[in-house]
Amino acid sequence: MVKEILTKYGQTVVIRGTEADVSTRVFLQPVTDRKEREPFVMTELGSIDDRLWLYLGQTPLETGDIVEYNHLRFQPRSCRAYYIGDNVIYWWAMLEPEKEAAE
Repeated sequence: MVKEILTKYGQTVVIRGTEADVSTRVFLQPVTDRKEREPFVMTELGSIDDRLWLYLGQTPLETGDIVEYNHLRFQPRSCRAYYIGDNVIYWWAMLEPEKEAAE
């Protein structure tokens, strides 16, 4: 049933992992707080988007993976599987915008 819901209502993302890239359907939504604050923070170099994003899907996700959606790139801050009995029913992750590699 979860797969059918994701197929019908989810977003298509690409997960770039350590082994192979995977295209899959997931729920990916920005996390809002009660204050509905402005999503951008000003720094010396300009503004950055510091929102967190919620990932719910059936494709496993690990820290170190990159999730690409609509020209945006995210990295998992934390992730875990949720089970019913011995079966994984979905993966949950909190994503943050990918950090640029320091040169």
